[in-house]
Amino acid sequence: MKNEENILEGIHFYNDEKGNFVFTEKYHLHRGYCCGNGCKHCPYNFENVPEIKKHKLIFQQENEK
Repeated sequence: MKNEENILEGIHFYNDEKGNFVFTEKYHLHRGYCCGNGCKHCPYNFENVPEIKKHKLIFQQENEK
């Protein structure tokens, strides 16, 4: 997102039970690309994440459904 002031809690991010800052799918879609960090709500199927980590994340995501 170009303007960080427009990031809203509950819409673009939330804090999980461990206190981690988690971006939502809406935030990622607005940004427009996968950052490669393996974000929990990545709508881009982790396309820029290194292969070893990518397979692990996809497996975890499929098992949460």
